[in-house]
Amino acid sequence: MGNPAVGVAYALVMVAVIVGVDLRFFRHQPWERLASNVGIVLNSRAFYFRFLASVACLKLFDGAVLCR
Repeated sequence: MGNPAVGVAYALVMVAVIVGVDLRFFRHQPWERLASNVGIVLNSRAFYFRFLASVACLKLFDGAVLCR
């Protein structure tokens, strides 16, 4: 991602979605809230790596780097 403002905007949108879902659907259900938050973050991350990252490189546990 070339422009840092795009990353900040993406993170703010993700936070807004998490807070909106929490308040709208899972206000008094802590475990369901946690599960939905994890799901939203994983989906956002997958979307980022699929569509927004120019070169998505992941550092693996053994020190190897996996790039697409």
